Amino acid sequence: MLIPLTREKFEQLIPVVATYAQYSAVQGGVPEFLQRVIISVLGVVVVLIINVLFGGAVPGAELVMGIIMFFYWLWSPVWVASLRNSKYRRWRYSGFWRGRVLDVFISEDLIREDESFNRRGELVIVENRERRINVEIGDRSGFRTIVKAPLQKVHKLLAPGQIAECVVMSNQPDLSAIEAVSDLYVPSQNLWVGDYPCLRRDFFEAVSEELAQDSPRPQKTPRSRRAPPEPRYNPRLADRPPRRRPPRPRRRY
Repeated sequence: MLIPLTREKFEQLIPVVATYAQYSAVQGGVPEFLQRVIISVLGVVVVLIINVLFGGAVPGAELVMGIIMFFYWLWSPVWVASLRNSKYRRWRYSGFWRGRVLDVFISEDLIREDESFNRRGELVIVENRERRINVEIGDRSGFRTIVKAPLQKVHKLLAPGQIAECVVMSNQPDLSAIEAVSDLYVPSQNLWVGDYPCLRRDFFEAVSEELAQDSPRPQKTPRSRRAPPEPRYNPRLADRPPRRRPPRPRRRY
């Protein structure tokens, strides 16, 4: 099932400013947090050096830049998430898609490559791989795609045949060529699967429930009881007397 969405609903599903879930998805762990703190400290130091060299050529500019760099560790994830949202929002048309899970499998994908040197001074490339869940979805129209996400314990609930929902995006008004897919929602398990939560999940779940109530349920047609077929007339057996089975002998005890 594919239902086109208006531009207003699409912009409500993917906001301009990052939500808390999107902020949490891009902020990373402790190493990324320490990296942002180091950038903040270096930025403040650079602003102080510029202030000393130029002697306050633009009054108040150093203070504003210093405040911005000091809180870089706080606002940078919001900026990164908002940029990712803008990549989804650039698609002109969108639609609410409902299909089924066709297959679920696990893969080890290459995340990044780090270069280092061993004791001999030789360059060594270290591959960082991550186990990811792959959910293949499709419908009767022939559309198929795979949604990936970092592997978690809750992904054990996924199974082929479950109903899956998402938002598809395209530059074609009839959505004949789907260019991008949002994160995936499985209503029966109340489970979200995706690398990045681009949708406002509360709003999407409300749209899903509304469409589920509006969709007509197939009515069961009553089965017609057929009368047993009448025996065919056979002239050869018409004049014959009816055969009788011989009596069974009584069982002796």
